[in-house]
Amino acid sequence: MNRTAQRDAILKQLRAVKTHPTADELYAGLRVNMPQISLGTVYRNLEQMSQAGLIRKLETAGKQKRFDGDISEHFHMRCRVCGAVVDIESEKLRGLCAMIRKLLPELGCDSFNLELSGCCGGCKEETMVTN
Repeated sequence: MNRTAQRDAILKQLRAVKTHPTADELYAGLRVNMPQISLGTVYRNLEQMSQAGLIRKLETAGKQKRFDGDISEHFHMRCRVCGAVVDIESEKLRGLCAMIRKLLPELGCDSFNLELSGCCGGCKEETMVTN
């Protein structure tokens, strides 16, 4: 994959945030300093970078794709209230995933997706304030 100014800017912006933005959100932020960049360029580069393993694409059924610049092994929780995606670090989840990976061939599968859901810290605080 060739390096381009657009690709470098997308990767830099994605790695600078922890919000797991959509392509549209990245595009809006990139347009500030790169008004000539197109939404198609952002989408195309995000797909290519995720296929190359430079970023992670977070997909859930019926939801808009989000992207993560952190490719280390970690997990995500989607807030049921606001829809935010937050990082979760857990050795217990790493162990569980290792066990599942060992079972995949036996089950005739080659991959799996673990998605957690709950209430993010901001929504928990808001709920506590209003109660």
